[in-house]
This record gives sequence, C-alpha cells and structure tokens, in this order.
Amino acid sequence: MIEWLLALLQVTLFVIGAPLLVIWIKRVKCFLQNRRAPPLAQPYRDLGKLFRKQVVLAENASPLFRMAPYIVFSATVLAALTVPLVAIKLPTAAIADMLVLVGFLAIGRFFITLAGMDVGTAFGGMGSSREVSLSSLAEPAMLMVIFTLAMTAQSTNLSSVMQYLIDIGLVLRPSLLFALMGLLLVAVAETGRVPVDNPATHLELTMVHEAMILEYSGRHLALMEWAAYIKLMIFGALIVNIFFPWGLASHFTAGALALGFVAMVAKLLILGVVLAVAETTLAKMRVFRVPEYLNLAFLLALLGTLSHIILEVGV
Repeated sequence: MIEWLLALLQVTLFVIGAPLLVIWIKRVKCFLQNRRAPPLAQPYRDLGKLFRKQVVLAENASPLFRMAPYIVFSATVLAALTVPLVAIKLPTAAIADMLVLVGFLAIGRFFITLAGMDVGTAFGGMGSSREVSLSSLAEPAMLMVIFTLAMTAQSTNLSSVMQYLIDIGLVLRPSLLFALMGLLLVAVAETGRVPVDNPATHLELTMVHEAMILEYSGRHLALMEWAAYIKLMIFGALIVNIFFPWGLASHFTAGALALGFVAMVAKLLILGVVLAVAETTLAKMRVFRVPEYLNLAFLLALLGTLSHIILEVGV
C-alpha cells in the first residue's frame, strides 16, 4: 500500500512542481538579462486566473476541440506516471517503459495538432503543420536514444535503466555521452524552447506550440499550458535521472526518499540554470533551419548507438 501512495505522490510532484521549474527558468533568465523577476507563485496565479475565466469557443468548433485539452492533459499526466522522479522500483515501474512514454506523448501531440486545425484559422493550421513536420524528425532521434539506452542496460524499462546506471557507477561511456547530447536537443524541440520555438512570443514567424492553442481560453487554455509545463518537467527528469541517477531512492525508507527528493530538486535547479543560460545566449533560429537541428540530434543518437556496438559490444 505504501508503494502505491509513493507512486501517487510522485505523480503529484510532477503535476504540482512543473510550474515551479518553469518559473525558476524565467527567474534565472531575468537575472541574466538584468530584469525584474516574477514571483515564484506567478504560474499558479496565471493558471488560477484562467480556470476562473469563461470559456469562449468559435462557432465552428467541433466536440474534438472541446475534448482536446482534457485528452492532452491526461496523456501528459500518464506520461509522467511512467517516469521515475524520486524513487525507482515503484508499482508504476511495470509500465515505466520508454516506448510507452513516447506513445503517451504522441497521443497528446496528435490531439493538439487536430485541435489546432479544427477551427480552421490560418495560425492554427500553420502551427499544426509545423508541429507534425518537426515531430517527424524529433521522434526518430528520441527512439534512437532509446535504442542506445536499451542496448546498454538490456531493457527499455526506465527503472531498470536507471538501476543499471546506478550499479555501474560513474563510468565515462561515449555511447551515453552521445545519447545525452541527442536527448538534450530533442528535449528543447519537444518542449518548444529557444532556439527551436519561443513560448514567450506570439509572432507568426516564430510560433509553433502557441499557434495551435491560440483559439483556446479559460480552463481549456489552462489545461494546455499546464500540460506543457508537465512535459518540460518530464524531459528534465529524464535527462537528470537517466544520465545522472545519483540520489534516486531504491528503498522506501524515510532517509532514502528524503535524499532522493533533495537530489531531484538540486539536479532540476542546475538543469534550469543551464537551460536559462542557453536561451539567453542563443537566438531563435529560422523555422527552415530546425530540420538541420533535429538531424544533428538524430546523428548524435546514432553515433551513440554505433559507439556502443563498436566500443562495448565489440570488445
């Protein structure tokens, strides 16, 4: 029973803590840009304000447009359910498969792109078209990273992969280094961050994610924004817990869980600083340059797979 409570608590940390990661990145960016930072509670205030507002729907909006926010949010929460955050070997470890995670994220992407085209606006169709084009390049790179990790740990289960990397300790492996770099590039593209996308603007030449949800309002927009926050934290947890798994609790004792929580917070804070520095120093690239960016991510992931075969399996 305690294991199921911990699994539920871990998912709750994803849902409740995701806005904190977003505001932490914004505060670091404001510090680097010498601007006044918003308070830590600002994302929660924004979500609360949206939930209180009335929903305004287009006259030609179909039932799909109304259902999409709930489906996207639910699929994202289910994706978070598969990612170990503080502890491994929880009851949810049985479904904590990297391929299942990609499937849940693909469900959310499918419905958000359909919702973007449903009303028939130019911005929505443009954003959906760009999202499908970019995802067709990002998903192969993500799957190649999964193949590298699966060959290394002999499993696609996230808990098994993290436990294997904890057991072998700190070992410099070129395959894991290439996989890390590929996953970092994919995470930036999947979460719509600079230089691939800019969630802080509504300019036609830069919009991808924002264009698809431009017609939403009220609680529907709140669910879409919240799902985007959770997705960012999912990729952050994947990066810090797969390639830097130190501190993850493998035993359900109070000390191990406390250490896992502190380690998770510290690693996400560091990752947020790295992301904020990258977004401050890099400029938004043109949309037509993004395929080259994602091709680089696929190449890095492929190099990780080949280096594992040549340097590790071959030996």
